[in-house]
Amino acid sequence: MSGSADRLPRLLALVPYLMSHPGAQVGEVAEVFGLSEKQLIDDLQLVWMCGLPGHTPGDLIDVSWDGGEILIDNADTIARPLRLGIDEASALLVALRMLAAMPELAEVPGDALPRVVAKLERAAGEGAAEVSSQVAVDVDAAPDALPRVRDGLNRRRRLSLRYYVPGRDEVTPREVDPMRLVVVDGRTYLEGWCYRAEAMRLFRLDRMLGVEVLDVPADPPAEAEPIDVAQGVFRPSPTDELVELEVSAAGRWVAEYYPCEGLTELGEGRLRITLRARDEDWIVKLALRLGDTGRVVSPPAMAERVRAEAERALALYAHRS
Repeated sequence: MSGSADRLPRLLALVPYLMSHPGAQVGEVAEVFGLSEKQLIDDLQLVWMCGLPGHTPGDLIDVSWDGGEILIDNADTIARPLRLGIDEASALLVALRMLAAMPELAEVPGDALPRVVAKLERAAGEGAAEVSSQVAVDVDAAPDALPRVRDGLNRRRRLSLRYYVPGRDEVTPREVDPMRLVVVDGRTYLEGWCYRAEAMRLFRLDRMLGVEVLDVPADPPAEAEPIDVAQGVFRPSPTDELVELEVSAAGRWVAEYYPCEGLTELGEGRLRITLRARDEDWIVKLALRLGDTGRVVSPPAMAERVRAEAERALALYAHRS
């Protein structure tokens, strides 16, 4: 939360925290807010210039951090914690209800999650509870895929999949020892040990054309470790081909959505992006999706293929008209 766009909400959270933790140490507070000590002191220097209209010493917040101990005074007017808005509370309630539906929590004893939902509904008020209750949490999956995957997870049985791979436009058979379900960017994935790849893999449920629960115990090898999906599903390999794209301001989302190895500002909002393509078909689809907001610069062979695919698509439109 160190970016300038996040500074105001951070400051509004920082003041109530300091009011409720008198004498807190600079290092401890910096760790709580995910900042360096220098960034925290920069924030404190800004807090010191804030207060009620009038801008006299009696109107401004009084804060000091001599010796590393933070003391704050004259901040009662903004000392109360921020309340969630209806949209924020609704999004959080929907996420909690989706979490409650995950099979990993089915065997967890206690009612901690329902109690959290109930407390959040009371704190957010009737508006957020009413909005979130009208949202149906459903998983985008092929017919029968989700219940069969959950059955395999709950009974710890190996799964046999018929799985569609869009990059190669083919259906492959897989035997998988399931380990968990994860939701990333709104998509639900089965994570497990794939015997075809002899490695951990993520499988989107809506790409499963068939799921069968085998009468074989799931027994993933010792090296089967959960995949870190905190930064998304796609993880490029050093052996993947390097591709250069040039995008306009409308195409800059690519740099935020995919891992990049290089970014160069070109002026007027344009950006040169260097990334690794998992396969040629994937980069062609990305380039066609960008349309006139981006183009492949290199390698030349890939740029030529994109041009040919675009011309073929335009010819089909012309033929139909």
